[in-house]
Amino acid sequence: MAFEQREGGGSLFKNSKKTTDSHPNATGSALIGGVEYWVSAWTKKDKNGQPWQSLAFKRKDESKPAKSGSVADMDSDLPF
Repeated sequence: MAFEQREGGGSLFKNSKKTTDSHPNATGSALIGGVEYWVSAWTKKDKNGQPWQSLAFKRKDESKPAKSGSVADMDSDLPF
């Protein structure tokens, strides 16, 4: 059975190409509102040392994912 992206869902996989702390810990894709997105995830810690996930989404039809996977490459046009 072939992999099928489901509406409102996505997948993340460990980033085996991570070489610096700014590279995402995991990368993948999601289908939201009929639009495909690249997804990047970073594991961070709050002020109490508890881990949490920071996510970034980039439309697949606007650009290709950054080869390096760096934060600077991924968030240059994010509104926040």
